[in-house]
Amino acid sequence: MYSKKFILEQLASLGAPQNSVVLVHSSLRAVGETEGRAEGLLDALIEYFTADGGLLCIPSHTWHKLGSSEITLDMTKNECCVGTLGKIAALDPRGVRTANPSHSMVVFGDSARVAEFAAGEEDHITYTSPKSCYGKIYDNDGYILLVGVGQDKNTFMHCVEEMMGIDNRIAPKSKMLSIKYKNGDVVTREVYSFNEKLNGDVSVYFPKYEAAFRHHGCITDGHIGAAHVQLCSARGIKRVMELVRERSGGIELLHDDTPLKEEWYTLE
Repeated sequence: MYSKKFILEQLASLGAPQNSVVLVHSSLRAVGETEGRAEGLLDALIEYFTADGGLLCIPSHTWHKLGSSEITLDMTKNECCVGTLGKIAALDPRGVRTANPSHSMVVFGDSARVAEFAAGEEDHITYTSPKSCYGKIYDNDGYILLVGVGQDKNTFMHCVEEMMGIDNRIAPKSKMLSIKYKNGDVVTREVYSFNEKLNGDVSVYFPKYEAAFRHHGCITDGHIGAAHVQLCSARGIKRVMELVRERSGGIELLHDDTPLKEEWYTLE
């Protein structure tokens, strides 16, 4: 069993920041048995990443509700389709769940900073808008911590593609998504989804970028429990993705698993 003390030591050894914004995608199975189970791991993450004014963000997505007649995001429940940690975080009174109807996250940290960071999420018209919390990770020179998972789980990369204006990533027609707040109020929002009918789920090909990220020093490796982790610089990711797009001539790169050409990211 991995103790809280040991996990905090692993995070310190990784050099993970305590004063920035960190979005954590995780596999509890990969981490292994921890003191206090999933709640204990969440406690350790909160303690570490908010120690010096930083924000910890845990995904609590509900895109599994898309296309159904149900409330897309019910803030009175802990429904979440991206793992146990998100479900636990969603009902933790220390956190604030953002009102993104499909790609919410739970944010922990200083209450004033959390409130500013989470404000206005219900007003964005795409899932991972550059003006949303995903874009604010970039604005704050933040990080994405992949715990026992790969770049295919790196939701931030969808935001980067939108920043870059990649063609055909956003569906031409909107969907009506609903949010139920803790006070019982329900609002409906018009949102443009990912254009998966044309491109499929492009995130399955995000790992193609990993070699490029590593070449440019955007990833720091470490461990949490038994899980291999990648600490990824948000600004570094965007910089490398822009470089690859420029050198590849703007061609579609995520239609199959063909590796990126090294000259697209290694030449100076």
